[in-house]
Amino acid sequence: MRFARTKRRTERRAEERKSRTQREPDSDHESHPKQRGETTAVPTPDWRTEAQAEKPLPAEGVDDETALTRDSPQKAMHEDLMEEVVTQDHATAAWLAVKRNGGAPGIDGMTTEQRRDHVRQHWETLRAKLLAGTYVPSPVRRVEIPKPNGGVRLLGIPTVLDRWIQQMLLQVLQAIFDPTFSAHSFGFRPGKSAHDAVRAAQSYVQAGKDWVVDMDITQFFDRVNHDILMNRIGQTIRDKRVLGLMGRYLRAGVMVEGLVQASEEGTPLSPLLTNIYLDALDRELDRRGLAFSRYADDCNIDVSSPRSAQRVLASLTAWIQKHLRLEVNATQSGTGRPWERKFLGFRINPKGQIEAAPTSVERFKTKVRELWRSCQSQTRAELRDTWRA
Repeated sequence: MRFARTKRRTERRAEERKSRTQREPDSDHESHPKQRGETTAVPTPDWRTEAQAEKPLPAEGVDDETALTRDSPQKAMHEDLMEEVVTQDHATAAWLAVKRNGGAPGIDGMTTEQRRDHVRQHWETLRAKLLAGTYVPSPVRRVEIPKPNGGVRLLGIPTVLDRWIQQMLLQVLQAIFDPTFSAHSFGFRPGKSAHDAVRAAQSYVQAGKDWVVDMDITQFFDRVNHDILMNRIGQTIRDKRVLGLMGRYLRAGVMVEGLVQASEEGTPLSPLLTNIYLDALDRELDRRGLAFSRYADDCNIDVSSPRSAQRVLASLTAWIQKHLRLEVNATQSGTGRPWERKFLGFRINPKGQIEAAPTSVERFKTKVRELWRSCQSQTRAELRDTWRA
C-alpha cells in the first residue's frame, strides 16, 4: 500500500511538470537557469478598453477627467508647432487682427499701412527664418500710461512686424493653453469678460461669502520670473523654435534713448503669458476650495468671516512670494466688505447688487469735465471727433 501511494505521487508530479512545460511559450533562444537571488519581473496588467489603452495612464491620485484636461501628460507634445504658426491661414488672420487693433508704431516708426507692402514682399524670407528658428525680434518702444491712483504704467509697443508674429503665436498657443485654465480665470480669454468676473464675485456674495480678500501684485509685469514662465510653457510646448522665439521676445527689452532696458507689458502675448504664469495660483486656490474670481493680475477671494479673510491674505501672500517670486502690494491689498473694496472698477453693495465704485465715478466725472472745458477753441464737429477718440 505504501509503495502504491508513493508511485501515484511520483506520477502526479511528473504530469504537473509536463503540463507546466507545455504552457511555457516557445523561445528562439536557449533558456538560462535562474541564478540565486534573481527576481522575475511581472508586468502590470492593463484592464483598460482598447480605446482607453491608446491614452496615457493618468498620474496616481488623479481622476481620468482631470488628467485629460489640466494635468494630462498629453500636454507635453507640440514638437512641430512652428509649422502650424506660419501657415497662410494663421498669417492672414493675424495680419487682419493687427490691422483692426491699430496702435502706434514701434521703434522703426512704421505704421500698419506702411508695413503691409514690405510684409507681402518679404513674407517667404521671414517664414524661412521662423521655421529655422533664427528670427530675432526688435526692441519695443516705451510708453508711459498714467494710473488713476497716481504713478505711471510702463508699456512696451513692439514694431508692427513683431506684433504680427506674436499674433500668429497667440492664435496657436491660445487654443492649446486656454482649455487648461481655471473656470475662475476671466482675463483676456475667448468668451469671457471683466463683467463675467464681477458677476462671479456677485454670486459668491449672494451665497453668503460677504467678506473679500483683495490682492494686488506689485509691478506684476516687471517682476515676472522668466525662468518659471518658460519652464511652465516648456511642460506643454516642445518645439524649440517656438520656445526660443518666445524667450527672445521676453528678453528683447525696450529702447530708451538709444539703450535697451528690461521689457514691460503691452505685447499681444502678454495677456496669455499672464494667465499661464498665474495658473499656478488658480490651482492653489482651487485646491484650498476657495471662491475666487481672477482677471489677469487682479484677484478677489470671497470668504465668510473677517478672521478667514485675514488668514487667507496672510497665507497667500507667503505662497505667492515662495512659488511665484512675486510681491503682494501691502498698501493696495487688504480685506473688507465687498462694498468697501472695488474689483475692476465695481463693487457689490449690501443688497448684493453690482454698482460702480465711488473712485470710478469720480474718475468719470473728471474726464467729462476735461472734455467739456469751455476754453477749448474747437468746432462742434471737432469736439465730437475728440470725444469719440
